[in-house]
Amino acid sequence: MKSKIVSEQAGARTIIVVLETGEEAFAALNRFANEAGIRGASLTAIGAFENAVVGWFDIATKSYRKIKVDEQCEVLSAIGDIATGDDGMASLHVHVVLGLSDGTTRGGHLLEGKVLPTLEVVLEEAAAGLRRRKRPELGIALIDLDAANR
Repeated sequence: MKSKIVSEQAGARTIIVVLETGEEAFAALNRFANEAGIRGASLTAIGAFENAVVGWFDIATKSYRKIKVDEQCEVLSAIGDIATGDDGMASLHVHVVLGLSDGTTRGGHLLEGKVLPTLEVVLEEAAAGLRRRKRPELGIALIDLDAANR
């Protein structure tokens, strides 16, 4: 993984992160966010995976139904955010649309993605941090705008 700050003003940064072949995207981005001290950001990405797992959140069971993509796929779109979780660590929330060789797509929450050959990520860090809090009645953590931090 390589990264570069391409813009910085008023406490906000734009950071380009390039993941390389073989890296697991979700874990690598989570690690990067924690090491870089990112407490609030939006992200977009394009690239490709060797294989991936996306999730569909089942509100009735309060869990993700895993959808495996066991083939090379293009990351047609990835969009998400980074906030600080209840544990004080970076918490990623990323949705992806993956293009398959026959032109169909799979999409959902990015749970895993093995990069092949690259994933190019743009992080737009906010000057103020964001806080993600667990919502037990829903079974997921959501951004809490009343609890922003830095």
